[in-house]
Amino acid sequence: MENKYTDFGFSRVRSKDKSNLVKNLFENVSPKYDLMNDFMSLGIHRVWKDFMLDWLAPKRGQRLIDVAGGTGDIALDFIKRAKSDVNATILDLTESMMVEGQRKIMNIPQDSKVNWVCGDAMYLPFSSNSFDVYTISFGIRNVTNISKALCEAYRVLKPGGRLMILEFSSVNNDIISWFYEKYSFNIIPKLGEFIANDKESYQYLVESIRKFPDQNTFSDMIINEGFKQVKYRDLTFGIAALHSGWKI
Repeated sequence: MENKYTDFGFSRVRSKDKSNLVKNLFENVSPKYDLMNDFMSLGIHRVWKDFMLDWLAPKRGQRLIDVAGGTGDIALDFIKRAKSDVNATILDLTESMMVEGQRKIMNIPQDSKVNWVCGDAMYLPFSSNSFDVYTISFGIRNVTNISKALCEAYRVLKPGGRLMILEFSSVNNDIISWFYEKYSFNIIPKLGEFIANDKESYQYLVESIRKFPDQNTFSDMIINEGFKQVKYRDLTFGIAALHSGWKI
């Protein structure tokens, strides 16, 4: 039986309400989303995404689904690295995020294709065994039921398909952890207020990071949904982590 309540940052909300709360939050921040990511992470999020693509090693002819794909960073870089013949689907709960992303599409190979779909990670509108690669970056912690989203990821991947998740995680250094905690709660919401005129949304985003499972716990969740060869790699002392798994 599904829980009636779930976390929304440090608050508890009805499970059926969380998707709309997340959607409204990202509607508010979408015009400044990319800019805020650069300010909040001092640009390091781009390095993390490069590590993600390095580990994925995109190949010609692959079919990608990038869930919570937002403004399209991962999918568009995937296409560039594969160089040709990629079919990429960017799915996001928030239409305004995808509108921002559509402004970035330039000079992709003529034999590659980008599809934009408004939808929920827990209810993917695709047939089973449809994609070679499933990615989600900084999005799965915002899903109401993470296990259900992982189950859907497994369903839509082809046999032999690859799951890759980039998400904030648990810092593995006490000194870094102290500074990171101070920065997260004292600086990031103020940056949100100054740059995006939205302190509350970035307060939630910081809180949601703290509520997300640590690396080992999340790896176990991925394994529980049927994925094999599950591994993770810490990034920047565990501030973020990459999780990889295969549908075998």
